[in-house]
Amino acid sequence: MTEQRRVIAQVLADSEDHPDVEELYRRASSVDDRISIATVYRTVRLFEDAGILERHEFRDGRARYEQVTEDHHDHLIDLNSGEVIEFRNEQIERLQEIVARELGYRLVDHRLELYCIKIKDGSG
Repeated sequence: MTEQRRVIAQVLADSEDHPDVEELYRRASSVDDRISIATVYRTVRLFEDAGILERHEFRDGRARYEQVTEDHHDHLIDLNSGEVIEFRNEQIERLQEIVARELGYRLVDHRLELYCIKIKDGSG
């Protein structure tokens, strides 16, 4: 692994959000100003192909990335702010298994994205 790829990998590991390529470039180039955006694009594609990164398209017109982990989680996306909240809910997990089974399937994987607008006054 090249030093520039190592920097990009570290930036991804340190990310607590779901950055797009341009944000990854900003963060990586602040560590090593020799990193080009083309290098970030190539590295992201390489990491995605290798199963290190997961690509998400949260309806905002840009691909966003996160490291693949063993821990499953789902996403809630605030349509106003673009904030992405990771969550896990055991009831939802069980219900998905039930739905698949009732339709004659065994669930092997899934991705759940909830698109929401924050309630201002708490009334719904």
